[in-house]
Amino acid sequence: MQADLVPLVAGALILIASLISLRLGLSVAIIEILLGAIAGNLGILQSEAWMTYLAGFGGILLTFLAGTEIDTTLMRQKWEESVLIGLASFLAPFIGTFLFTYFIVGWGLSASLLAGTALSTTSLAVVYSVLVETGLNRTELGKSIMSATFITDISTALALSILFIKPNLYTLVFIVVSLVVIVLATKFSHYLFDNPRLKDKVVEPEIKYLFLLLLIFMYFANLGNGQAVLPAFVLGLLMSKHFTETSKTKEVRNRLRTVAYAIITPVFFIVGGLNMSVPLILGAITLFIALFAIKIIMKFIGVFFLAKKYLPDGSMYTTLLMSTGLTFGTISSVFGLTAGIIDQVQYSLLIGVVVASAVIPTVIAQRWFKPAHSEDIVDLNGGLDSNSHNDDI
Repeated sequence: MQADLVPLVAGALILIASLISLRLGLSVAIIEILLGAIAGNLGILQSEAWMTYLAGFGGILLTFLAGTEIDTTLMRQKWEESVLIGLASFLAPFIGTFLFTYFIVGWGLSASLLAGTALSTTSLAVVYSVLVETGLNRTELGKSIMSATFITDISTALALSILFIKPNLYTLVFIVVSLVVIVLATKFSHYLFDNPRLKDKVVEPEIKYLFLLLLIFMYFANLGNGQAVLPAFVLGLLMSKHFTETSKTKEVRNRLRTVAYAIITPVFFIVGGLNMSVPLILGAITLFIALFAIKIIMKFIGVFFLAKKYLPDGSMYTTLLMSTGLTFGTISSVFGLTAGIIDQVQYSLLIGVVVASAVIPTVIAQRWFKPAHSEDIVDLNGGLDSNSHNDDI
C-alpha cells in the first residue's frame, strides 16, 4: 500500500467504527480493534512507524485520563477492596497461565513466565473507554473498578520488570525524571490552568503542556527500559484535583478527552487489532482457545468472589471488565518476541488472546451485565444527571 493511502484508510476505519458503535450500542474501542484485525489480515492496512508511535502515545494518554477520573478520597476509603481485587486479578491468571504453558504445553520457563505476565493484565485503556462511554466513570462502582485495574497493571509492570527487563543507568534517570515531573506538575500546574489570559484560547496551551509531560515520560521510559504508563497514571491521579476545582479545568479535561477520542486513541485500538495474525492463530486454534479460557476462568476465580463481597451491585460487570487485556498484554508480548523469549507463533497466540479478551468480555458486560444506572448517571453526592455523559464525550 502506498504510504499516503495509510492515513486515508485509517481515517476511514475510525469513522466507520464510530458509526457502527452508535448503531450497535457497543464501545467504539471494541469496533476499532475488530476493524483493525480485519483490515490487517486482509492486507488492507499495515501498521507504520508513525502509527505505532501514535498508538503508544494513545495508550499513555488514555492511562493519564483514567488517572484523572480516580476519586482520591474514595480510593483512600476503599483501598482494601482496590488492592485485594487488583492483586487477585493479577495473581490468578499469572499463576494459572504459567502452570498451564510450562507443565502441560511444554513451553520453556522464560516463555511460560512471559505468557503469565502477558495474560495477567487488565486493560486500563479499554476499561476507561467503556466506563466513560457508559457514564460509569462518575459512579462509585466505576471509580472502584479503575482503582483495582491500576493495582493489576502495576503488578503486571513490576512482574515484567523484575523477571525480564535488565535495568541500566538510564532506568535510574527515567525514575528520577518521572518523579521530578510528577512533583513539579502536581505543585505548579494550577498556575497555567488558572491563568485568565489563557482561557478559551484556540492554541490550547494547557493540552499542549499535558502532551509534553507525557512525551517526556515516553522518551525517558524508552531510554531506561521502563513503562511510561505508570508515571502517566500517577500524574493523572495526583492532578485529578486540578480537573475538578473549577469549571475552566473541567473544560480542559473535556477538550483533552475530545482530542484523544477523535484521532489518537482510535489509532491505539486499531493498531492493537493489526497485531493479531489470524492464520497463525488458526494453525494452533486449540491452544488459543485453551489460553483464552484459562485467562477468563482465572480472572473469574480471582475477581468475582471479592467483587461479590465489595461491589455486590456490579460483581459480574466488574469481573468481565477486569478480564480485558490490551496495553500491557501487547507490551509484554512485543517485548518477549523482540528479546527472543517467545517465537512468532507464541507471540501471535498471546496477542490473539489479548485482543480477544479486550473484545469478548466487554461485549458480554455491556450487553447483559451493564448496571442499570449507567444510562442516567448517579453521582457520588446522590444527584441525578442524565446529560452528563453526553457533555463529557
